[in-house]
Amino acid sequence: MNSNFGDFVKQNVELLDQHIDELFDSDSTLNTDLKMMMKYSIDAGGKRVRPLVLLAILKAFRKTPNYDILTVAAALEAVHTYSLIHDDLPAMDNDDLRRGRPTSHKKFGEAEAILAGDALLTVAFQWISSTNLKDRIKSELVLALASDAGASGMIAGQLLDIQGNQRHYSLAELKHLHHLKTGKMLLFPAEAALIMKPSKLQVAELVKDFMANFGLAFQIHDDIIDVTESTAILGKTAGKDVDLNKNTYVNLLGLSGAKEELNQVLQKCEQDLTSLGELQPEMDLMILEGFLTYLK
Repeated sequence: MNSNFGDFVKQNVELLDQHIDELFDSDSTLNTDLKMMMKYSIDAGGKRVRPLVLLAILKAFRKTPNYDILTVAAALEAVHTYSLIHDDLPAMDNDDLRRGRPTSHKKFGEAEAILAGDALLTVAFQWISSTNLKDRIKSELVLALASDAGASGMIAGQLLDIQGNQRHYSLAELKHLHHLKTGKMLLFPAEAALIMKPSKLQVAELVKDFMANFGLAFQIHDDIIDVTESTAILGKTAGKDVDLNKNTYVNLLGLSGAKEELNQVLQKCEQDLTSLGELQPEMDLMILEGFLTYLK
């Protein structure tokens, strides 16, 4: 992993974490107990992949983080964290560990975890609406995030995931499931970046195609490490997908088949970046290339 990518991650995680703290600290209307429960999960040390990708795409367009950009990135992390809290509930995946610490419902109780998740979901839209961006841009961001996180995106994928506990999906069905469940929330960074920094159509389509392929690669990689890494490394219960008889790329294709599928999807990501570099040579694509290294 190149040092530029490592520096980018370190510097921007620090920026994001500081900004999230500032957003919470500046809101005197938040219930004290609820704020503590929300921060427990969002401050738990996740990789911040989704907001980091948003910042990386904007960096590729030579746009540096400011208050409004960081607020949109924080909102994305809030929605992602809400989804993890609800995923871990007894009615869903029933997990005791997330990001290396007890899950929200284990720490505070099931009802409290539901409310903490609800609060993170809704505060995300509050944060976007409070930015100094133009009203049209705020409206487009809210629409995109609601769509990607909601009934036509992540939540629809979560339902397919639950329904898959009763049947085995084909490869095409599994890809569709994860295009919704994981891919949509990784597509949002591209959509958000292009809303805040419009680009010509060919470039925009390549950026979105890169993120669609990256989302698929991210999920395949997640399925692989679920069976190859320990609980201590993952920060969540290893082998949980196998225990729950989940539809995964490893269960469907075997470990070697999943690794081959991952390599093929990563090649598509690299082709997208090559095409972007040819179409718009002034773009700084080094950090986006670093994210692919993370998945290899």
